[in-house]
Amino acid sequence: MSLTDKAVLNRYLDLPAPDDVTCATYVWIDGTGETLRCKTRTMLGPVNGPEDLPEWDFDGSSTGQAVGVNSDVWLRPVRIYQDPFLRGKHKLALCETYKYNNEPTDTNFRWSCAEVMEQAKDQVPWFGLEQEYSLLGSDRRPFGWPKGGYPAPQGPLSPYYCAVGADRSFGRDVVEAHYRACLYSGVKVAGTNAEVMATQWEYQVGICEGIELGDDLWMSRYLLHRVAEDFGISVTLDPKPVPGNWNGAGCHANFSTKVMREDDGIKEIEKAIAKLSENHAAHLKVYDPKGGKDNERRLTGLHETSSLTDFSSGVANRGASIRISRACAKAGKGYLEDRRPASNCDPYRVTEIIVRTTCLND
Repeated sequence: MSLTDKAVLNRYLDLPAPDDVTCATYVWIDGTGETLRCKTRTMLGPVNGPEDLPEWDFDGSSTGQAVGVNSDVWLRPVRIYQDPFLRGKHKLALCETYKYNNEPTDTNFRWSCAEVMEQAKDQVPWFGLEQEYSLLGSDRRPFGWPKGGYPAPQGPLSPYYCAVGADRSFGRDVVEAHYRACLYSGVKVAGTNAEVMATQWEYQVGICEGIELGDDLWMSRYLLHRVAEDFGISVTLDPKPVPGNWNGAGCHANFSTKVMREDDGIKEIEKAIAKLSENHAAHLKVYDPKGGKDNERRLTGLHETSSLTDFSSGVANRGASIRISRACAKAGKGYLEDRRPASNCDPYRVTEIIVRTTCLND
């Protein structure tokens, strides 16, 4: 991996751009359903919202979204964020992708999620997702791990969880830079911490209402990969990046409706859990991009995970499918935590099926 001198780059980024020019970087999900792509165009005048940006297109035959003889795929901006890399007035534009016939591409799940959120808007669905990820060095091994070996085991008393110290906390520069980039851009990042496996980290996005959660989480992932790139480090969302006695990575979904947050809302939470239990298999099919195959490696009943086949719930139980926090149980209201989504899940699909099952399935 070749690294460039960022001090040299900044000499050019510090050059003033013309007053009437805005650089807009279009960001989209490619044909894998996991990877993000981007390209930038020059706009004359300010960009204050997606309506200020035109449709654009790209070569879908190079992203797994079209064939070469009919390769143009439409980009339609849906959310605008501040650009923490070009800074100033420049923007990031999250886009939906559409085929030549104006049908959504196979990995565009935002449109259907938006429809479901509109149907359930009177129930005011709130979400907060916990995105776990791992850092990789240029050799594709976990960043900071000794060459040809392993760090100290995580064990029942993990030295890495919320850790401090150079011997147990690897890659904090990436984490802090990403946190600040999210805050600058307008992503609703709620916090961050080191996780149980060495070089594994987590950040939280939310509280967001409806479709906003999926938008912010996808943009936060773009920012994470882009920030790590500047450090010569890669990010993996693999749900089980290291086989054996190491924690996998999830994207736990915290969810509530207006009635769940009101007094005695615990009864509504319990009703929602009952609906989720009846639809366990259907949820697992959309909780990772491979229809459940990635979660087969992760949801083993070990390493703070539930069983893949058996639905469970409990208060303060991190080995359950659905956890109710001790604070919510004590207050008798609040939210539920669905611990089944994999780290590489599509947040649009996750939030859509949770709302379908708990809010629209009567």
